[in-house]
Amino acid sequence: MLKLTSDNFKSEVLDSDIPVFVDFWAEWCGPCRSQGPIFESLESRYSGKIKFAKLNIDEEGPIAVTYRIMSIPTLVLFSNGDAVEKLVGLRSAEELREFLDGEAGL
Repeated sequence: MLKLTSDNFKSEVLDSDIPVFVDFWAEWCGPCRSQGPIFESLESRYSGKIKFAKLNIDEEGPIAVTYRIMSIPTLVLFSNGDAVEKLVGLRSAEELREFLDGEAGL
């Protein structure tokens, strides 16, 4: 799973030639710890179509502020460098598959 930092956010997300699904989370957040394995389980299903990445808001606060992350977990789909869709709160694998298959057109 790709870990995003201020050093690689631009190259891995904003300059990516495929959509990037980012999990904004924190270690102390119970729902985030539940969301993590669900999020990570989908990575292989969308291999080559969507890049999956995680951003710890405690370590990379300025990026979270830039994208107005007010609650966690928040999942943001980036396409062509833009945040195009945001999901707030714990989501099931089925909800995420439906979202990605519909919103991302995959």
